[in-house]
Amino acid sequence: MAPKFGTSGLRGLVSELTGDLVADHVRAFIAACPTGGGLYLGRDLRESSPRIAAAVTEAALAEGLPVTECGALPTPALALAAMKAGQAAVMVTGSHIPADRNGLKFYLPTGEISKADEAAILDALGRPAGNGSARARDDLGAGPSYVARYADAYGPEALDGWRIGIYQHSSVARDIMVEVVRALGGDAVPLARSDSFIPVDTEALDPATRHMLAAWCSEHTLDAVISTDGDADRPMLADATGRIVPGDVLGVLTARALGAGHICTPVSSNSMVADMPDFTRVERTRIGSPYVIAAMEAALAADPAARVVGYEANGGFLLGFEAPGPAGTLAPLMTRDCLLPILAPLAAARAGRQSLADTVAALPPTFTAADRLTEVPTEAATALVGRLSSDIEARRSFFEGTGDEAGIDLTDGLRVSFANGCVVHLRPSGNAPETRCYAEASSPEAAEALVKTHLDRLRRELG
Repeated sequence: MAPKFGTSGLRGLVSELTGDLVADHVRAFIAACPTGGGLYLGRDLRESSPRIAAAVTEAALAEGLPVTECGALPTPALALAAMKAGQAAVMVTGSHIPADRNGLKFYLPTGEISKADEAAILDALGRPAGNGSARARDDLGAGPSYVARYADAYGPEALDGWRIGIYQHSSVARDIMVEVVRALGGDAVPLARSDSFIPVDTEALDPATRHMLAAWCSEHTLDAVISTDGDADRPMLADATGRIVPGDVLGVLTARALGAGHICTPVSSNSMVADMPDFTRVERTRIGSPYVIAAMEAALAADPAARVVGYEANGGFLLGFEAPGPAGTLAPLMTRDCLLPILAPLAAARAGRQSLADTVAALPPTFTAADRLTEVPTEAATALVGRLSSDIEARRSFFEGTGDEAGIDLTDGLRVSFANGCVVHLRPSGNAPETRCYAEASSPEAAEALVKTHLDRLRRELG
């Protein structure tokens, strides 16, 4: 795919992410956005990431901006360190997409870039290279600080007696997950560490991976299995049978465990949250952390004491207030995090003397599923979803057999509600040649069947 820039950052084929292209975007970022006088730099474990990180450093130093090189670490750990220092950050990562692709994520001293920042960066492209002489320094303390955040808040007994499988693959958090589980008293069981990059999409795990999780649970007598995507801003949590707990369910459990009152979450998230008495307000947004953050910021502007949190269907969790943990407090971190939505549900289940599966089963019975088509031309997918959105007869044909249409939501993509309670949501990706399908139903099997049926129809329509 040709390199593309948006609020999720710059992404493209490694072969097209040249030093000049990377430098151009770094210069534009520095020119268009506040940096706090320095740049924190991190990377994931892709083979191409060190080369791209070196290009980022070279470009920033030439602009006269000192660089703090943090090495390989999770995106939320880098963001946490940079925000504490009051400086900007760049994470070299392609997230969950294949290893032949990579990218950059940009952070202001206050957190993720907004849509307005995106536009400003695009306007600043094409600047000439600078001739500054700033210096770079190494600081490998951001990862340990991230571990300490959770060790201090949850304490050494939060997971005492539980056996937690760690699906390490090529996640940049693979060692940190082991450290944190052990710091919380759990028995960490490392599994399937990989020397080559594996593009694990925690929101759309393939059947082989799901089978592997179940086998591990049986073989190692595990209470749960945890993992993340490549740059560790999306969680994966499976119960003792290997069944995945969807990201938006993790969001609900985490919000409840932290005592949140105001929820900001995209329209693609499980609608059960609106049926729960635990929360005073549920606000639905467009898909993407910038929209969730904007809603959280508005809530805090209206009430600085608001106990506001955000989460996405992929499980990334954003904390907007100082929240209590079993052993200490958690400072706000308004960027997508992977560890909190793993640890909070596990610790709450253990404290309640329940299995993770029983904790999930006690929630309102609305179930979601999601998957994607890859290598789908964005223009064709966008045109199809646009036609379905505007033409009721086209929708009737496409969704034939799903049920009678009860309503549509065009907040982001096409979300169709049916009279039988089912929901199907189609959305072309904004930063990759992919089209997502989300579904809701009264059972996990029915939701998964809806996703399969409608992905097959998308595949047929898109050729």
